[in-house]
Amino acid sequence: MSCLCGIPPLLECVYCLACARWAWKRCLHTAGHDSETWGLATAEEFEPVPRLCRYILAVYEDDLRHPLWEPPGGYGIDPDWLVIKKTYKDTQGRVPPYILYVDHDHADIVLAIRGLNLAKESDYQMLLDNKLGERKFDGGYVHNGLLKAAGLVLDAECDILKELVVKYPNYTLTFTGHSLGSGVAAMLALVVVQNRDKLANIDRNRIRCYAIAPARCMSLNLAVRYADVINSVVLQDDFLPRTATPLEDIFKSLFCLPCLLCLRCMKDTCMSEEKKLKDPRRLYAPGRLYHIVERKPFRCGRFPPVVRTAVPVDGRFEHIVLSCNATSDHAIIWIEREAQRALSLMLDEAHVMEIPEKQRMERQETLQREHTQEYKAALHRAVTLSVPHAFEPSQYGTFDEEEGNSSHGSSGESSVSSSIKDKKRENWDELIERLFEKDESGHIVLKKSHCDD
Repeated sequence: MSCLCGIPPLLECVYCLACARWAWKRCLHTAGHDSETWGLATAEEFEPVPRLCRYILAVYEDDLRHPLWEPPGGYGIDPDWLVIKKTYKDTQGRVPPYILYVDHDHADIVLAIRGLNLAKESDYQMLLDNKLGERKFDGGYVHNGLLKAAGLVLDAECDILKELVVKYPNYTLTFTGHSLGSGVAAMLALVVVQNRDKLANIDRNRIRCYAIAPARCMSLNLAVRYADVINSVVLQDDFLPRTATPLEDIFKSLFCLPCLLCLRCMKDTCMSEEKKLKDPRRLYAPGRLYHIVERKPFRCGRFPPVVRTAVPVDGRFEHIVLSCNATSDHAIIWIEREAQRALSLMLDEAHVMEIPEKQRMERQETLQREHTQEYKAALHRAVTLSVPHAFEPSQYGTFDEEEGNSSHGSSGESSVSSSIKDKKRENWDELIERLFEKDESGHIVLKKSHCDD
């Protein structure tokens, strides 16, 4: 009897110890742990980030010639170079507002998309239009609503983008966005890369995307495969790139977000890394990651920001940081400010502005080679970890498009290669046809339901 009486206290002790261990482990986990093994970013590669943040902020203005608010130094936009500015009225709420801008100073064609508008029901509908594992794309999984929004943008702006790409053959084509807009921008990059013939056969190395405070919008194989095109920028403790909870669940629980993050944190802590990697439907922050670190554990205040970068496979912002700044670090204003501070420090340390043009070009070539090597290493790492649908590529990387094929040996690789050669690439017209239909009056409207690819 005495033994039986001792069982409840024992269970309570075990439970308390387990909770204490979790709390100790999670509360000591800081944002710096996510990127502590990554290399430092250079000024050359990080230069576009603060500038693109200002372009995204410019989308919020009604009149760029008479702005109501400007960040320090202004938006850096010449209103005469603005090609298109779309509002919610123009897009009928199906896509967040965006601008198309030709930056002649930096030889860049930029399409910038704003973030979530808490007052717009249409933005929530876009997030809710998703079901885990519903939308397949190029051998992986993506967020259905964000992909449809990207299709709408491309359908509307395809002709003008093609015209600009042909008119300025030496300019890059950049898609950028914040939060919700970052997911749409990432989907835009995916679709354009898959349909470059629709934009005058634009070279892949001219296409790039910068997802600011990115949403987790694509499966791991796609996140790594497109790391040569897509870049994600994360400020310190930002919750969104770390929360594997589907976007629609996050924003349905927006007013109880701390509770949701804590519950998700407990769940992810108890889930093994191997199980996470083996789930092909699990979505991730896309592409190459740039992590701006400006706070240190057990120390108050902000410190000079440091930017670390990598193309990680395992440990890709998998752990939520229980921090008071988890939501404030998501704000585009703070990201722009800290990104500019970080870039200024890089320029001061390297004296980039004093480097001769020839040496600067040599540094750019060296940086490109290093990124290519790191990119290939990430693809190889994906194979080593047996990430679903992953195998080593011959060029740019590719992944198995047959869900049932889990073999990664030599015979498996050859069978996967043959299946990809035999598979007809999804073209632009087929994508638009799936996303749109004509109503009774003959107008093109978004379909209410979509079939899986």
